[in-house]
Amino acid sequence: MSNTGLQSLDYIVFFIYLIGVSAYGYWIYKKKSAKEVSSTDYFLAEGSLTFWAIGASIIASNISAEHFIGMSGSGFAIGLAISSYEWMAAASLIVVALFILPVYLKNKIYTMPQFLRQRYSPTVATIMAVFWLLLYVFVNLTSILYLGALALEVTAGINFNYAIIGLGVFAVVITIGGMKVIGYTDVVQVIVLVAGGLVTTYLALDLVSTHFNKPGIFNALGLLRDQADSHFHMILPKESPFYKDLPGLSVIIGAMWINNLAYFGCNQYIIQRSLGADLPTARKGILFAALLKLLIPIIVVIPGIAAFVLYQNGMFQQEMLDAAGVVKPDHAYPVLLNLLPAGLKGMAFAALTAAIVASLAGKANSISTIFTLDIYKQYIAPHASEKQLVRVGRYTIYVAMGIGVILAPQLRVLDQAYQFIQEYSSFITPGVFAIFILGMFWKRTTSAAALTAALLTIPLSTAGKFMAPEVPFLDRMGIIFVILCAVIVVMTLADPKSKQNPKGLEIDGSMFQPGRAFVVGSIMICGVIAALYTVFW
Repeated sequence: MSNTGLQSLDYIVFFIYLIGVSAYGYWIYKKKSAKEVSSTDYFLAEGSLTFWAIGASIIASNISAEHFIGMSGSGFAIGLAISSYEWMAAASLIVVALFILPVYLKNKIYTMPQFLRQRYSPTVATIMAVFWLLLYVFVNLTSILYLGALALEVTAGINFNYAIIGLGVFAVVITIGGMKVIGYTDVVQVIVLVAGGLVTTYLALDLVSTHFNKPGIFNALGLLRDQADSHFHMILPKESPFYKDLPGLSVIIGAMWINNLAYFGCNQYIIQRSLGADLPTARKGILFAALLKLLIPIIVVIPGIAAFVLYQNGMFQQEMLDAAGVVKPDHAYPVLLNLLPAGLKGMAFAALTAAIVASLAGKANSISTIFTLDIYKQYIAPHASEKQLVRVGRYTIYVAMGIGVILAPQLRVLDQAYQFIQEYSSFITPGVFAIFILGMFWKRTTSAAALTAALLTIPLSTAGKFMAPEVPFLDRMGIIFVILCAVIVVMTLADPKSKQNPKGLEIDGSMFQPGRAFVVGSIMICGVIAALYTVFW
């Protein structure tokens, strides 16, 4: 039944879309660019993005291939429980908009290492900047390239290695235009992505209803529940083979909060879009992103579950296998795209490609921002001109993308790439979030305590993975977060100087009381629950 590859009409639609987006991006670049581009204007699009551009750009960068391909694959393998990441992310974005974002904007923070430098010390900032660069290049950038190339290979029959190179080159072209171009072209991409995603969901459900001779979308949803009841459990039992990926209650009241707040509140890649705007605009943008987040499971997880039901009933028996004859869940979404009619498939293919490129461009821009402003400007050329900083930022994009292109093919051994991204990103998450949350809301937190937590986060995460491999990574992250918070608190209280000269940030009391204590307390409780849940359940 599948229609592998693109037909002539698909190619026409695809190129019309690419030309349209490129022309729009160039128009934005010419319209909004000043003659002399400053570093903050290039990296942050200072004051140029509207709330809908901020929200759309967050979503376009966030829901790229790792969601359309990786999360659909997890929907095929695990089911609706993987949606916890998205629905909890929406709640986390609200917390970020209300409590975390104002701290950045009030203190004119442009990068996450700058926050650490201003709050703690240059040493803490530099260590974390290096951690972030390694994570962004070797985990995030490479995995986005891998999943994107996989999608192009399965959907259009494009050679995997050529697809990686093509995506890398296209992303570089988009990225060198700066955050303005990325932000506004992402609006178009989100519109097409959501529309194309809903079309694919409709097709998948219609296919299920037709296969079982029960017409109607709502009948199809009922059929999914009947045929794959195990795929509709939001809280997985401990005996589930996927419990290590989604450990029971931890996804609701445990370390999922820590994971999401760190990702959306302390991650240059995400928060960068809002750092150049005023507070009302930035807040609206993040809340708009939270609204869009609620739609993601509908357009990526439901198709994965539908593909599972159809596979269990005799369809896609060859398409879901890799070259070795092993079922690959990450094939689920591309296989469904192959069922779209000519023209519509070209639009979906173009939208998926654009989303991958948007995610790559956003990640590359963040890598460039951190290296240029927090490494190059701080230690290599403190007196560099604005023009020189922008030039170095562009060179950094070339190098980072080159590394990603070289390493991405090595990820083909993975079964569920989305889980790979989540687990290895979690190696620095506990330390990052402990340092940020205590640095924001407890003035006494010392630089020595923060430095210790920064140095301990990867060793503790590594030790936890290899010494207790049976512990789910979300629970492990919660345990390590509690340990690091305890280390910071004990070291700070033991330092007599911490009370004499607190190095806190400017925080508007009317904006945070009594919410500040509630947020910090709730986060700590979630970490403790994750730890206790792991030990005693």
